[in-house]
Formats: sequence, structure tokens, C-alpha cells
Amino acid sequence: MSEQTVYRLPSKGAGYQKLEQKTEPVPKIQAHEVLLKVHATTLNYRDIVIANGGYPFPVKDDVVPLSDGAGTIEQVGDAVKWLAKGDRVIANFDLSNLYGPQQDWLNGLGGPIDGMLRQYIAVPARSLVKIPETTTLNWAQLAGLVCTGTTAWNALYGNNPLKPGQTVLFQGTGGVSMTGLMLAKAAGAITIITSSSDEKLKMAKEQYGADHLINYKTNPNWAAEANKITEGRGVDIIFENGGSGTIEQSVECVARGGIIAVIGFLSPAKEMPDVASLVLGKGCIVRGINVGAKQLTDDLVAFVCGKNLQMPVEKIFKFTKEDILEAYKYLESGSHVGKVAIQIA
Repeated sequence: MSEQTVYRLPSKGAGYQKLEQKTEPVPKIQAHEVLLKVHATTLNYRDIVIANGGYPFPVKDDVVPLSDGAGTIEQVGDAVKWLAKGDRVIANFDLSNLYGPQQDWLNGLGGPIDGMLRQYIAVPARSLVKIPETTTLNWAQLAGLVCTGTTAWNALYGNNPLKPGQTVLFQGTGGVSMTGLMLAKAAGAITIITSSSDEKLKMAKEQYGADHLINYKTNPNWAAEANKITEGRGVDIIFENGGSGTIEQSVECVARGGIIAVIGFLSPAKEMPDVASLVLGKGCIVRGINVGAKQLTDDLVAFVCGKNLQMPVEKIFKFTKEDILEAYKYLESGSHVGKVAIQIA
């Protein structure tokens, strides 16, 4: 266990095709750290944007990519008394963000600091969330809780908490939307999901229980459809994954006093709508979601494991360079429904 396989991206914007496989020493831990043996990691749209150079926040050169990691504790630092060798854990996305708002963009795994595309990592013990022994989730599902899960949980519970019977709209069928759909359904919400693919919408309904489906290609004014579904009252929480290109319709169909959780920027607009005037007219909350604090991840894990929710992982790739590049390519294609994972250990 003196050496490990590690993958590094030479620089922000180098392209994921330039990932380099390296052999490096297994890190030595300090008193407040643990050595985590990584069993699985999952990809996020953020990882594609980092590789392609479009990420608007800091990325270190020669970074180990990917923020999500689930595994077992291999070694425990002398100052760590609440974790033990063999414990199953996930590490929070931002290692410094234990509670409250994220204070900067300097501590997110797989960007400003080295991430999880490797076999072993030393992490501060306080940033880890222990997984209950009773859970039946596999390693890929657990890894998917890190960025995607906490982001979805933050959108639903980080401000005005979701209440049973409220309506939540999800843009697209990616990992955040499908995880959010599962969480919201388990909490008693009415769910609406949009996609340009009838096949994906059918899967969202049959496999994940979506209540209402909107194809935004055949119904480009999807906000009007959402308002019909809610009988004009509007949607309580919207997962805004499109950004400037979709936020105008989000404001159009959000309930008065509702929340638009801005998560992504998949559909940039050439001209930004007058969001200030639109929001003022609805009295709604437009809230940026920066993944979330460990406190939110703790609550997420308790909810998911307590209800034994089987988090949506569509495809698992192997820990070889060829397979890892295929995983990136598959995520970039947008053909996935749910998470794309890499099995490591």
C-alpha cells in the first residue's frame, strides 16, 4: 500500500482526453486526518466544464479531478476519536464548509484542491460523513450523494424547507434533477420534470415516479404547461439548471414567494432577461446553490439511508484510463438519466 494509481488533468481547459495516469505514493496523514480508500466516484457537469475550460472558479494545475468519493477508512489520525478503521464514509464537497454558507471557492474537491480520481486520499476527519451500517446503497450510489445529493438537498431544505404537498419542478434528467426528484417524492411533494426526450420522461415517470412530464421541445413555453398543472398557482421550488436561457420561464411559473434554486448554466442566453423586474413582480426568491455544508450532507445521509432510497446511478465504468475517458464522453453526450460513476476499489 505504498503506491497508488492517480489521474491528473494537466491544466484547466486541457480537455479530459489529456488526463494522465500516474503512480504516486499513498499520502501520509496528519493527526486530524484519516486515510480514505476510495471505492467509487461519480462525475458531475462541473467536471466536464473544468476539463473544457469553462469553469468560472479557481482550478489548480495538475489537479486530480472529481469531487465525489465514497469509501472505507484505512488509517485514523491520533487526534481522531469518533471514526475507526473500516468505517464507511463520504467526504463533503467543500472540505472547509462544515455549516452555513460556503465562504469561498478555494476548498472544493477536484478543482482548487485535488479530488477523488485516485485510490487513496488524506482528508480532514471533520469533513467526513459516516454511513449507517444498515444502508443497502452501493458505493456508486453513496458517492453520488456528495455533490449531486447535497446540491439537491440544499435546494429543497437549505432555505424555506419543502413541505408535503408542495410542487417542485426539475429541469432536465441529469443527476441533480433525478436525485432531487427522488428526495422530493419521498418527502410527499408533487413533482414536474422537463426534458427534450420523451424516452427520458417516460423513464422518469416509470422508474422514479415523476407526477407530471413536460417535453420542452414540443412545448417550448413549458412555463405555461407548469402553470396549467398547478392550476395557475405556480411551482413552489424550481431546480434552475439552465441558467440565463431558462430563468425567465422559471419566474413565469414560480409561485408567489416561491424559490428558484439556481444550480447550473446549461443554457446560456445571448441576452439576459430583466430578472430584477421579473422577480419583483413575483416576490420570489432566486437563490444560488453552492452544493452545501457538511451539516446539510449529514441530514441528507440520514434521510436517504433512513428511507433506504436507491439513488439514481445509470452507468458504472471501470478505473482504467480508457473507461474513465468513456465515462466523461458519456456524461458530455447528455444521454444519461441519473449519475455516471467510476468503480475504483
